[in-house]
Amino acid sequence: MSIDSRAVVSPRAEVASDAEIGPFAVIGPEVTIGPDCWIGPHVVINGPTVLGEGNRVYQFASLGEAPQDMKYRGEPTRLVIGKRNTFREYVTINRGTVGGIGETRIGNDNLILAYSHIAHDCVLGDHIIFSNVVQLAGHVEVGDWAIFSGYSGAHQFSRIGAHAFIGNNTSVIRDIPPYVLATGHPAEPRSINVEGLKRRGFDDAQLRAIRNAFRVLYRSDLKLEVATRRIEEQARKHEVLGIFAEFIRGSTRGLAR
Repeated sequence: MSIDSRAVVSPRAEVASDAEIGPFAVIGPEVTIGPDCWIGPHVVINGPTVLGEGNRVYQFASLGEAPQDMKYRGEPTRLVIGKRNTFREYVTINRGTVGGIGETRIGNDNLILAYSHIAHDCVLGDHIIFSNVVQLAGHVEVGDWAIFSGYSGAHQFSRIGAHAFIGNNTSVIRDIPPYVLATGHPAEPRSINVEGLKRRGFDDAQLRAIRNAFRVLYRSDLKLEVATRRIEEQARKHEVLGIFAEFIRGSTRGLAR
């Protein structure tokens, strides 16, 4: 264990033997820091918070602070972070609320760039990228491999599907399905995230199926229920559309359309 002598670590924190904590970092009670974590200088982590293996937290980040919710009354909610995430300078992530799911959850292998904020009760999957100054309100869900460009944000309770791409300065106020590229104020679906899908190994047949489903949902002028049934029919032939159809059926806030 390498803890700088100028760091402040609560005796009620649990720090793995090979973790590194830089100068002037503050690690509060009920914080668990897993193996191979690097906590930079001036980082503040309050609990209850759990960091899994291999996370990197850069200077001036604040993890596990109380939720910014006027109904919060000091309940012992949590922040749970998976493995191998990177949180750059001034990132802020709050714990959950009892009115939500009781915890904020971050998956594995995510890259969260400077000045981004993840509010209470958000749930992030794996391999997500947030560019600088991405802002999530409370209760937002983000699927695996989604990308948010700089200065974009999401309204509370909205959902962003796997492999979606949110453009620069975009305001998400309704759900963005998987595979979709969205931009604007408010966010409007423009196309599918072709380049991102290619980079992740989607073949031509899969891309054609996703394009066809996008056209049915956004270019056919069909009512949502009819479009959804057609996409579900297509999903029986094309496995790649399973998460697309499921996301549409599960939308409670309503789709950006």
